[in-house]
Amino acid sequence: MFGAAILLCYNSTVMRREIRVAIETLGCKLNQAESETLARQLAAAGCQVVSPGEMADAYILNTCTVTHIADRKSRHLLRMAKRINPAVFTVATGCCANRVESELWALRDLDLIVKNEDKGSLSEIIAQRLGATGSAARIESSLRTRAFIKAQDGCNRCCAYCIVPLVRGREKSLPADKVIAEIDARVAEGYKEVVLTGTEIGSYSSDGLDIKELLERILNETEIERLRVSSLQPYEIIPALLALWKSPRLCPHFHISLQSGADNVLTRMKRGYSASDYAKALAMIRAELPEAVITTDVIVGFPGETDAEFQETVDFCRRMGFARIHVFAFSPRPGTAAATMPGQVDARVKKERSAKMLVLAKESAGEFRSRFSGKTMDVLWEQKSETSIWSGYTPNYIRVYTRSTRDLTNIMTETRLVKLYRDGVWGELTHPEENK
Repeated sequence: MFGAAILLCYNSTVMRREIRVAIETLGCKLNQAESETLARQLAAAGCQVVSPGEMADAYILNTCTVTHIADRKSRHLLRMAKRINPAVFTVATGCCANRVESELWALRDLDLIVKNEDKGSLSEIIAQRLGATGSAARIESSLRTRAFIKAQDGCNRCCAYCIVPLVRGREKSLPADKVIAEIDARVAEGYKEVVLTGTEIGSYSSDGLDIKELLERILNETEIERLRVSSLQPYEIIPALLALWKSPRLCPHFHISLQSGADNVLTRMKRGYSASDYAKALAMIRAELPEAVITTDVIVGFPGETDAEFQETVDFCRRMGFARIHVFAFSPRPGTAAATMPGQVDARVKKERSAKMLVLAKESAGEFRSRFSGKTMDVLWEQKSETSIWSGYTPNYIRVYTRSTRDLTNIMTETRLVKLYRDGVWGELTHPEENK
């Protein structure tokens, strides 16, 4: 999610030198998880973590580099931070910092670059460079109701278009005890939902445990009310894993990247499955969990993609009935196989195909949400707009809006879904007193 910001509130004492640090995050849920961890580490070092919109002594941008747009966004934000506050100590970390360190230094708006492998030391570096001497800050509350928990990092697959293995490295997993301890800590802080995340979370492997066994331990050993898995691959969808979703605590939300619905394109992408394999995985999910939401990613304009192959993808996505489709125009990443493939698609064609796919994405999302009109579901409320309209999510990740003068932050209520509204549905709380 571009532009996501970490904002935590702290109660600090004996702060002889209060250091204010802003953290801004681009890209994936793994980046969000790492930024949340960094915020807590900075608090422990005596720093106050503030919104990127506030004045700060240091500005940290956790970058993304999966597309050229992500690179451009990173450069823009770093320049902007320095223009707004010339005295701010600017730091770039994350995947863009790993891939194009020299290009970032050329901006002359940077004071420090910290690569992914050194993120764990970033809080200490900031505290030492800026002279934080205060005592550890205690987290009082958070504006978030969902916490992102990192369980895995890196990728061994090397899809033809993907830069991630080059900037994240080989697969590595955190010990299950550490993951569980992190979840317990978030529960103690009042979180009701955690999102388990990683570059390839489905390939989790530590101390003889796989992803199924990790999920079992989390369900058995923690009290988290909602557990959401960030993403899986189609070949990871097997009956033994799906059986875990009998627990109502496991959210029936599956993000499974498709990338293309044309077998020839999937082969060139080195995805390791066919469109038929993908369709079978979705059929398996829906047979067990009819109300499950399935979201996906699609790349248009991959090298060599013909009009017919693009149409195959459109037709396939229409048949699959996705609840959400994230559309990306192919962006060549230096160092990947696809960057030098023949048949690079013209930018104008990629733009046209993106527009067509986005139209389908909107139609598909509306059709999926319409299926739940009249149903009553639990909604975990997250935030309120200036007009007292609250928004939150169902277990299957339908965004719900309602109007209430009550403080619904981090409260879960039964809510009747009434009609389509904005990017979600309008809901009515089932208990009248909750709408006062």
